[in-house]
Amino acid sequence: MANNKRLGIDIDGTITCPTTFIPYINHSFNLNLTLKDLTVYDLATVIGITSKEFYEWMIVHEHDIYRNASLVDHALHVLAEWEKQHQLIYISARNDLYKDVTHRWFVENKVPFHHVELIGKHDKLDAVKKHNIDVFFEDKHDNACDIGEECDIPVILFNAPYNQDPIHKNVIRVNNWQEANNWVNYYFTEKK
Repeated sequence: MANNKRLGIDIDGTITCPTTFIPYINHSFNLNLTLKDLTVYDLATVIGITSKEFYEWMIVHEHDIYRNASLVDHALHVLAEWEKQHQLIYISARNDLYKDVTHRWFVENKVPFHHVELIGKHDKLDAVKKHNIDVFFEDKHDNACDIGEECDIPVILFNAPYNQDPIHKNVIRVNNWQEANNWVNYYFTEKK
C-alpha cells in the first residue's frame, strides 16, 4: 500500500509512557509522585526546583531516561499498521545530542519510522511545515494548539493531567492509541 499521508509524531509522553520520568524524579528528589501529580508540563515546577536546577539534573539523567523509556500501551501495534500506508515522521524536542540513543531505542523496540528529527526545542512549527505533516500527535498542550492553529491541521492530543487547558478547534483529545487509530481511520476514510 502506498504511503499516502504524512503523520507527525512526538516521542516523549506520546509514544513513550508519560510516567517515564517519574521513577527518576522520585529517586533523585526523594519524592513519591504519580502521573496524576503532574498537573503542569514544567517538571521543575512540580518538583519545586528552578529551571536551571532541572536542566542540570536532566544533563545527568536524560540519556538513561531515553534509553529505558517504555512504550505506551497499543502504540507499537497502531504504528505498525500505519506504517503500511502512511509515512511516520517523528518530531521531538529532544536535543540532537541524543540522536544515537534515540535511534537505538527505535530499533531495539521495533518502533516503525521513516524519519526521526530531534529539534532541541519545544516549538515544532517549522519542522511540521518543513515535512508537510497532515496530522500531528502530541502530548504538550501549547504545542498541540500552536500546530493546530498555525498549520491548520488536525492535532491529536493524548490526554494527561498536565494538558487539561482548553484546546484549539483543530485539536482532538484522545485517551489512548486505540482512540487515535479510530480517529485516523475515520478521518482519512471521510477525506477520500
